[in-house]
Amino acid sequence: MRTFLAVVFTCLCAAANAADTYSIDPNHTHATFSFLHLGFSTFKGKIPAQSGTIVLDRERKTGSVDVVFNVEGIATGVPEFDDHLRGKDFFQVDQHPTATFKSTKVAFRNDEPSTVTGNLTIKGISKPVTLQVTSFNCGQHPMEKVPACGANGSTTIKRSDFGLNYALPLVRDDIGLEIEVEAMRK
Repeated sequence: MRTFLAVVFTCLCAAANAADTYSIDPNHTHATFSFLHLGFSTFKGKIPAQSGTIVLDRERKTGSVDVVFNVEGIATGVPEFDDHLRGKDFFQVDQHPTATFKSTKVAFRNDEPSTVTGNLTIKGISKPVTLQVTSFNCGQHPMEKVPACGANGSTTIKRSDFGLNYALPLVRDDIGLEIEVEAMRK
């Protein structure tokens, strides 16, 4: 009986420790947005990550993603447009300096995440979104010498859902969103 209990306890401890927790690398994690500008060209910009955590349990096929984005750091390559995006017509960073994505479900295909469903919050408005995982890779970080994972997830959102209504319908409501993440195990 003692041997059986020891085996059960060992299995439970191993299962409890099967999930790995990774810290977001803010230097290599960001949200890239794209939209059709006045019907002529696709315009892109980035919002850098500030912090975040990924929990991944590949055995149980579960996980979670929690990322805070620094909207004040928005960058399109056009400084005047960046200032406009930070202002009252768009993100109002004086009142809402960050945006967040917090997962509610991570679905797996085989041993890898395939979709991440969660709540995207911009300007204090939360809406459910599902990111299609387009790239996923884990391994030893070549410089830090610790386990690391990277992933890309993409979706399309309506900016009007988040109170970003300026220049509608001249500038389309549909915004392509890709979240690129790099994280190292804690």
